[in-house]
Amino acid sequence: MQRYFLTNSITTRPGDQFNLTGESVHHWLKVMRAQVGDQAEFVTNNQQVVIGKLVSYANTDAQVAVVSVTTPQVELPVKVVIACGVSKGDKTEQIVQRGTELGASEFVFFDSQYAVAKWAANKRERKLARLAKIALSAAEQSHRTVVPTVSYQPGLMQLVQQVPYDQGVVAWEESAKQGESGQLVQTLSRMQAGQRLLAIFGPEGGLTTTEVSDLAQAGVVAAGLGPRIMRAETAPMYLLSAVSFSQELV
Repeated sequence: MQRYFLTNSITTRPGDQFNLTGESVHHWLKVMRAQVGDQAEFVTNNQQVVIGKLVSYANTDAQVAVVSVTTPQVELPVKVVIACGVSKGDKTEQIVQRGTELGASEFVFFDSQYAVAKWAANKRERKLARLAKIALSAAEQSHRTVVPTVSYQPGLMQLVQQVPYDQGVVAWEESAKQGESGQLVQTLSRMQAGQRLLAIFGPEGGLTTTEVSDLAQAGVVAAGLGPRIMRAETAPMYLLSAVSFSQELV
């Protein structure tokens, strides 16, 4: 069943009706060709899932009747903030799309010393808007009840100062090369439901020793992600899978 996220508050008693507008109407009516009586899922601001039935529609809005309401538990117990150095090509889009499917709650992209790609200031908002749209689509597809946010920070120090977190790790290939294998496990074992994990990943060129040292001063520990060196767009997926395993599957 098609899923849409609502931006306005609605009443959720069975039989009540609400007005649907914006891109959701266009997609449901024009792309999915919904007809009166068809049903879809609508996620409210408080993470409830409403089964709604199309009652009537015009060109730009629709009346939907509430059929039933559920509150599924589909989000990771801990909130994972994926922070990545700006990468070239479509890697940022891959990170947002697949990271949303794997449960990330937030994405932050930042500039770093070894970064090959740069986001020009006059194009930054457009890039963030596109990534936010990708996050919304991926959240609908994967039946999330939260759409991850996407933002930008000009550097690592601004990142750790502006983004709140309870625990922080930075995936560093030098830690992996030296055989470090327990830090991520230890960090995840200390976390409690509802806390925020900040997970930092460098761009294609990695992070400098100075950058990792500065992060350590902010309480972000260097962690190896196994003995293999992963691509910039692969490492965040590995970490999210590890979080799911440790928090949901044991």
